Amino acid sequence: MLNSQIAERIKQRCKVCNISLTLLISNCAISKSFIYDLEKRDKSPSADKLKKIADFLDCSVDYLMGRTDNPDSHKK
Repeated sequence: MLNSQIAERIKQRCKVCNISLTLLISNCAISKSFIYDLEKRDKSPSADKLKKIADFLDCSVDYLMGRTDNPDSHKK
């Protein structure tokens, strides 16, 4: 999956969870340019950042990375 697709999944999940990107940024200790960097600069996110984002958005890292279309795949 392209990094721009990861950014799109993050934005979609924020919308579904009614979470602003500002709130995501402050709670996950990521920079303001994080989403832009994913979309435009094709900068790869670290595993730690993806885990923090997935935990905050209550979805799996696999969902963010496009390995599954089920955001709840981490739940048993």
